[in-house]
Amino acid sequence: MNAPLLRGAIPERTDEPASSPGFAPTQTTDHEVRHRLDPHVLTALIRRNLLWIAAVIAVALGIGLLATLLTTPTFVAQSRIQIEQQTDRVLATEDVQTVASQDSERFLQTQTDVLRSRSVAIGVAQSLRLFGNAAFHEAMGVAPPQWPATDARERETVVRLLRSNLGIDLPRNSRIAILSFKSRNPQTAAAVANAFAEVFITANLQRKFSSSAYARDFLSGQLIEAKARLERSERELNGYARAAGLIAARPALGTATAGGDGGSLTPQSVTAASLQQFNDSFNTAKAARIEAEQRWRAVAATPVMSLPEVLASGAVQALLQQRATLTAELREARQRYRGEYPLLAEKTAQLGEINAQLGQLGGQVRGSIRNRYNIAAQQERALAAEVANLREATLGEQDRSVRFTVLSREVDTNRTLYDGLLQRFKELSAAAGIASNNISVVDRAEAPLGPSSPSLPFNLAVALLLGTAAAGLLVLVREQIDDAVRSPAELERKLQLPSLGVVPRLAAGVNMALQLRAPSSSVSEAYAALRSTLLYSTPNGLPRSILVTSTQAGEGKSTTSLAIATGFAKLGKRVVLVDADLRRPSLHKMVEGAPAHGLSDLLIGQATPADVATPIADQGFWLIASGPLPPNPTDLLSSGRLPELIRSLEDSFDLVVIDGPPVLGLADAPMLAANTRSLLFVVEASSGQRGRTRTALRRLRVNNAVILGVLLTKFEARKAGLDKYYGYSYYNYHEGKAAQ
Repeated sequence: MNAPLLRGAIPERTDEPASSPGFAPTQTTDHEVRHRLDPHVLTALIRRNLLWIAAVIAVALGIGLLATLLTTPTFVAQSRIQIEQQTDRVLATEDVQTVASQDSERFLQTQTDVLRSRSVAIGVAQSLRLFGNAAFHEAMGVAPPQWPATDARERETVVRLLRSNLGIDLPRNSRIAILSFKSRNPQTAAAVANAFAEVFITANLQRKFSSSAYARDFLSGQLIEAKARLERSERELNGYARAAGLIAARPALGTATAGGDGGSLTPQSVTAASLQQFNDSFNTAKAARIEAEQRWRAVAATPVMSLPEVLASGAVQALLQQRATLTAELREARQRYRGEYPLLAEKTAQLGEINAQLGQLGGQVRGSIRNRYNIAAQQERALAAEVANLREATLGEQDRSVRFTVLSREVDTNRTLYDGLLQRFKELSAAAGIASNNISVVDRAEAPLGPSSPSLPFNLAVALLLGTAAAGLLVLVREQIDDAVRSPAELERKLQLPSLGVVPRLAAGVNMALQLRAPSSSVSEAYAALRSTLLYSTPNGLPRSILVTSTQAGEGKSTTSLAIATGFAKLGKRVVLVDADLRRPSLHKMVEGAPAHGLSDLLIGQATPADVATPIADQGFWLIASGPLPPNPTDLLSSGRLPELIRSLEDSFDLVVIDGPPVLGLADAPMLAANTRSLLFVVEASSGQRGRTRTALRRLRVNNAVILGVLLTKFEARKAGLDKYYGYSYYNYHEGKAAQ
């Protein structure tokens, strides 16, 4: 079908726009469609769900108030105890003694676990006689005791009540533990709180005493064994020393032995002492022999009268004096007398006798030196032989002393162990009766003057918090399961399509036709904004054909189609408006002078566009009505004439606006979308769709519909919770004037 089909009253096109292979909707990125949780959106969300939120919070507050009134008052009494990691040292010089590990948090947690233990609870019950006590059961809000005090079930019930109502609070930076107990009776609460503190302290002391008694019993047994080992080792040492001929001697105090132990036993014997003495004598004799030998060798090579010992002799000095005197007299006599004078002979004889005496004395001195050398040599040889004998004997004794040393060390070890155990036993025995404790009571519990629960402000605050949370959850669930669109922001978030415009809802009794004709009305301004958006909705500008449809009837698609056709006709565009709703057409009611024949006649081939296209003079566009309603609209639209008809209209007009039927429940709209270049989807604001809008869009996409975007109609800012925010206040501009 081509342009000649529209000859006659319909003007021919003189400008042929470049054909476009197709149109695609403006796509939005994930960032653009992501819901923005700004204050205005949250405020709108709260406003439109305000009744639900108020109802949920009111119910929660009512429940909190009712629970407060129906709850039996309970009292909490508190006692404070100080838990230290150190305790006073009584028997030592230091002030304190560390009794716990360096891990203070673990130590304090251990103490709180002990407080919560079953044994402490049993001690409290026994000290206050709570087993089988009807008053205690009544104070705890349970039935009177059903079993005797000795019955295991009664004991278990009391212990469970004590442990479950006990509270322990230990701040991080404090050693003060707060013990609290909850009961319906204030006196019972105070008594039990104090009893827990006292029983805990008593149990702590009892554990220390029990550990001390166990240590004493253990040390007593160890002492007996250590004493037996010491006596046995000493007997073995003495027996071996007697058999080996060794004398076990302990050095005097302060004398260090070779091993460094001043109290160790050392083996001693006569042989060793003799060896030491003879060795000293041998060394002395050897030195004397060397000295005598050197002296003798010096004397043997020296003239007798040159020896210092000879010259030092008094007899030799006297003889030398006499010889000097006789020599002088003999020299004088020889000068005076000649020949064999008797005086000369006498003097000569005396001088010879003196020289003989001197020679005899020198020989005696040399002989004495030789004798001393011989005696020193003999003494050295004798001492050397004795030392050799004693050395052999001493080496034998050293071999025997190895076993002696081993036995001596065993004796020393046993004695040290015995002394240490004995000292520790004495300390434990002395400290057995001293009750030192690292836990003390700071404040005793007193009967509380008022109940701790129920607290009306606290319960109402909790109810308000829970009610707010429940209301928020309810609103979130409603928003997730409901795809009703209330604002453009929700439109983009829920439908993942761009918003092309927003049309406000008119007040009751206001005529839509008059509003469309009034240029300053809110409806006219809204459709003018849509018209501007459609001009730039594709890469080539205004699409050649636009299908206007919606999910269901009554959402404003026919009004929108009429407004689009009227708006572009005012811009000088050649526009044809086609009523393609072959089941429930509505354009003929909105436009005066609509023909009786229309689209159905074109699709069955009984008319041409020139026959059915009627110009609407006061609005400037051409109208093709739906025509007679066929019995089978789907079959009629699925015929091959529909694409040819739309292409022919696109060739003759600047814009073809098709008012289509709703999508759900019908196959008409998807068929029309498949043969139209673009599609405008109309959604009624604040209409509970419950997933139908998404289903409709899914059907259109399956048929490859090119969806330009969504137009939100019948919008009410206050109903959406937006009031004058988000720029919607302009919808009220000149509205009253236009209504006149």
